[in-house]
Amino acid sequence: MRAAVLGRPIAHSLSPVIHNAGYAAAGLAGWSYSRIECGAAELPALVAGLGPEWAGLSVTMPGKEAALAVADQASPVAAAVGAANTLVRRPDGSWYADNTDVAGMVTVLTSAGVASGGTVTVLGAGGTARAALAAAARLGATTVTVVARRPAAVEELRPVAVAVGVELVAAAWADAGRHVGVDVVVSTVPKGVADPLAADVHWGPSTVLFDALYDPWPTPLAASALAAGRRVVSGLDLLLAQAVGQFTQFTGVPAPVDAMRAALVAARH
Repeated sequence: MRAAVLGRPIAHSLSPVIHNAGYAAAGLAGWSYSRIECGAAELPALVAGLGPEWAGLSVTMPGKEAALAVADQASPVAAAVGAANTLVRRPDGSWYADNTDVAGMVTVLTSAGVASGGTVTVLGAGGTARAALAAAARLGATTVTVVARRPAAVEELRPVAVAVGVELVAAAWADAGRHVGVDVVVSTVPKGVADPLAADVHWGPSTVLFDALYDPWPTPLAASALAAGRRVVSGLDLLLAQAVGQFTQFTGVPAPVDAMRAALVAARH
């Protein structure tokens, strides 16, 4: 049986390390997981051409919206978010779309001590921000402040906020420093964008920072939070958590989380 991660660029992906370690630990002989360079435009044809040996696909940027579009069915969370990071081959050959980023975010944030009903700020308004809104809803947030460089991008998130049941409050990027003294800050912006915030950020007394980046690590923003004694989780934590959900859906067996985590840690050192 085969599975793979699709995206562009994809050579840097550590997903094969995680999944293949899981297959070995679970005794799934004959299973393999690889990388496939694939943009959004090529994704439909690629998926349509896969044989019956394919059990599932992990989908990263820029193909998450395309993955949702090619699926025959989708989970409620993938439909609400408008993006899928997971395609599962059903026995009848159809494809089922899911978004394990959302459950993964909930897992890493609750593991860091985030309680239900806290205040949440999201930095950025791209694809990962969509999952962050849904995760915030699952964590009991009623309002999420989204701080972004482009107001139009925030407006594109409003249907997601409505679908998951949270109120979205837009804030300008120039005012980002005013909005990080909350219970949870989720940074979804690309490498370097949030670095200037680290110089004058004022963390709340119990803020937990989730920075979706993991290379380089720590980011200046994460280093600031750590220096202030705040709890921090990284994109590497999410990479593992979302992979655990995919592994179980692809294989039908429980994920050997400890073995998958150990392989990921070893690959980073």
